[in-house]
Amino acid sequence: MTAPHDHDHSRDAPARDRTQAGANDHGHDHGHGDGHSHDHGDGHAHDHARVLASGTRAFAIATLINLAYTALEAGYGFATDSLALLSDAVHNFGDVLGLALAWGAAAMARRPPTGRHTYGWRRATLLSPLGNALLLVGFSGALGWEALRRFAAPPEIPAVPVMVVAAIGIVVNLGAAWFVHGGHDHGKDLNRRGAFLHLMADAAVSLAAVLAGAGMQWLGWRWLDPATAALVAVVVAVGSFRLLRDAFDAAMDAVPRGLDQSEVEAFLAGQPGVQAVHHMHIWSLGAGEVAMTAHLVRPGGEDHDGFLDALHHALDERFGINHATLQIEHGAGCGHDRHDRAPHGQVAAD
Repeated sequence: MTAPHDHDHSRDAPARDRTQAGANDHGHDHGHGDGHSHDHGDGHAHDHARVLASGTRAFAIATLINLAYTALEAGYGFATDSLALLSDAVHNFGDVLGLALAWGAAAMARRPPTGRHTYGWRRATLLSPLGNALLLVGFSGALGWEALRRFAAPPEIPAVPVMVVAAIGIVVNLGAAWFVHGGHDHGKDLNRRGAFLHLMADAAVSLAAVLAGAGMQWLGWRWLDPATAALVAVVVAVGSFRLLRDAFDAAMDAVPRGLDQSEVEAFLAGQPGVQAVHHMHIWSLGAGEVAMTAHLVRPGGEDHDGFLDALHHALDERFGINHATLQIEHGAGCGHDRHDRAPHGQVAAD
């Protein structure tokens, strides 16, 4: 029997009832407990909607600003034959594509849940970083190759235009990063995090181009042009592989980075009356949302609604888990842990 509660599940990510205690529970349901889901109510949903709307505007502004600057930088790069400017222009164009993907993903994340897509389209924000990272990995290889080719005979580059255009790039990228960040914790939203880190890396690369231009102007070091391009390639490759790793983890429903599942399990096991915790899963829904399912063995416990309300609040405040589905069970375990760890399509023998 499910304990009655008065939370409104219609305005945020839909709650799952006892028969759907976890997307990863292998269809296993014992039917001997109290299921309870939580969404923090109407205020939380409206706050999240405002965050998604502001995120969409931020990506739009950042995309348009970077597109205009990329055109300017590419034009000066071709005019001066500067590989440093051309490489940064191609880099910025890759980021424009990435920002456009992130913009689209943020817009899709605002779509309301449906009967088929019960969590809405928030996981679109986990897919765009994958495409973004793959594009930039390919770009970094091509850029590094061209830089190595130019080391043998670096052409003479007019340094002053390089410094001026690169200095504009610092301002543009820092401004776009500020729009994307928007005062929110971008570490919890892979979509925002990817865009923010790219823009900050772009600002650093533009600073390197300014310094390279100064070296060419006053020291005559023409090799600084391909060296700067090679630096861009390394920066892009490292950032892209990290983003690719995190995006892959999210797509595989891995526990979000910064969360220790054993710590969460110990916290649940230490709650009053809880004798065991099993079938626990934690994963990202995208757009900074973290979901969890767990079964709690709590025989003889009373006031399950009050207990679960306090527990949901504590999970959100302490771990940032804002969509938890918890099932209370009154009896002893029946091989839950062995079943939970069995591969899909197999059930552990009793």
